[in-house]
Amino acid sequence: MNINSSICNLKFGLFFHLLFLSCSNRDEAKEQIPNVLFIAIDDMLPVLGCYGNSTALTPNIDTLANQGVLFMNAYCQVGLSNPSRASLMTGMRPDEIKVWTLKPHFREEKPNVVTLPQFYKEKGYATRAVGKIYHDGAYHQDPVSWSNPSVLSVTRDGRGHKYVLPENYMPKRSKATTTENANVQDTAYIDGKVCQAAIELLNQLTDSTFFLAVGFRRPHLPFSAPKKYWDLYEREMFKKELKNPRRPARAPDFAFHNSNELRGYEDIGELGVIREEKQLELLHGYFASVSYIDAQIGKLIAELKRLGRYDNTIIVLYSDNGFHLGDFGLWGKTTNYEASVNIPLIFCGKGIEQGAINRSMVELIDIYPTLIDLTHGEMKSSHDGISLLPILKGKSSKVKSYALSQIVRPYQDAINSRSPDSMGYSLRTEKYRYIEWRNTKNMSVFARELYRMDDALSEKENISSDIKNEALMDQFSDIVNRIRK
Repeated sequence: MNINSSICNLKFGLFFHLLFLSCSNRDEAKEQIPNVLFIAIDDMLPVLGCYGNSTALTPNIDTLANQGVLFMNAYCQVGLSNPSRASLMTGMRPDEIKVWTLKPHFREEKPNVVTLPQFYKEKGYATRAVGKIYHDGAYHQDPVSWSNPSVLSVTRDGRGHKYVLPENYMPKRSKATTTENANVQDTAYIDGKVCQAAIELLNQLTDSTFFLAVGFRRPHLPFSAPKKYWDLYEREMFKKELKNPRRPARAPDFAFHNSNELRGYEDIGELGVIREEKQLELLHGYFASVSYIDAQIGKLIAELKRLGRYDNTIIVLYSDNGFHLGDFGLWGKTTNYEASVNIPLIFCGKGIEQGAINRSMVELIDIYPTLIDLTHGEMKSSHDGISLLPILKGKSSKVKSYALSQIVRPYQDAINSRSPDSMGYSLRTEKYRYIEWRNTKNMSVFARELYRMDDALSEKENISSDIKNEALMDQFSDIVNRIRK
C-alpha cells in the first residue's frame, strides 16, 4: 500500500469516526431533552390511597406519587371543566381569558395566546392528544396546539362513551342511569379506548421528543366502569364514606345548588333527599371508576417503561376539578368549596424529588410555568402561574400562601351564559377559606363568607359576621383584588 492510499484511508476513517461521534452526540442531546406525559382526569377528588383514603384502591397512581412529588393543597381555578381546562392550558386566570362557563372558547378573547402544548410544538416536540384535554365538543378543541389531529377528543354520546348495556345506550339519550356495571373488557368503555390509543401513539413516537396529553373521562358521571372494578369493593364499605349533608351554618343559599348535574339522570328525582341506598351505589360507582382509571394509567406507565422512555419523561397527573360526594347534600362540582376545587396533582420524572409530600398552596395555572422550567428553563412573563420547580427540586417547601378559585351564579349561568350575573371569588390559605361575592356589572361585593380550615370544623360555619374577623377579611379582599388585576 502506497503513502497516498494510506492517507486516503486515514481521511475516510477519520471522517466516519467524526460522523459517528456527531450522530451519537445528537442522539444523546435528543435523549437529554425530556418528554412530557400529561395525564388529565375528569372530576377526580383526591380520594386516592396516596392521599390517605383507606377505601380507594389506586396502586398505580400511588406508585407514581411515591416516585415523585404529591401536592396536598392543589386547587383548580374553577370547579367546572371548560374554564378550568382553558385556564390551565393558557396559564392565565379565568378573568384574563374571560372563560367562566361552559360556553366560551379562550381564543375568543385571546386569539394569539400560546397554549402549553403549542409552546412545545414550537420547540420541535411532537405534541399529540388522546381523549379529553380541552372541554368536550368540537368547538372547544384547539387544533393549533397539536402536531396532528387529536384522537377521541370529541366522542359525543357514542356507545362506550357513557354506556354499553342496551337498556342504557340509545341514540340521543345521553343521561340514562347514573351508574353502569357491565361485564366487559376495559376497551368497551371510552377510557380503555383512550389508553389503547395512547399506547399506540407511544409506539409511533419512539424517534420523537414528545408532549403526549392523555385525558380520561371517568370518574365524571355517569359512573360507568367494567364489572371487575366494581368487584374490588363491597357496597357496605362505603358507609364510612357517607358525608354529612348539612350545609355550613350561616352560608348563603345561592352558594349551593340542587345537584342539577346528577338530577338530570333518569334514576334520580328532580327534588328531595337522595336515599342512602342510592348514595351507596353512587359512591361504589365513583370509586370503581377511579380504580378503572388507575388501571389505565398503570398500563400507560408500563408501556413507557417497556419502550425505555420512562427515565427521560416528565409525568404530570391532575384533575380538572373535584366533586361533591354528598357533603353539604351536594352531588357534583360548581361550587367554591373544598370538595369542588381541591384536586390531586402529582409530578414525577428526571430531576424531581421522590416520595415527597408537599403542603404548599398551589394552583393548576402553575403547571404551565413548572413544566417549561423543568424542560427548558425559560418562562414568558405573560402567564399568571408560579413555577413549582423549587419544590420539585427539594430547594423549597413553599412557593405561595394562597390559591384563588371562582364560580359564577346563578348556577344555570355556568351552563348557558357567557356573561354571568355574579361571581364568587374563593381565596384558600393554610387556615382559612375566604369567599366574596361580586356583582359582575360593577364588581361591588354583596356577600362574604369565611371558614376556618385548620381544624375539625372546616367549612362547617361561616364566621364572616363576627366583627373580630373584619380586618382579616379586608386583608383577604385586598389579595383577591391584587390577583384579579
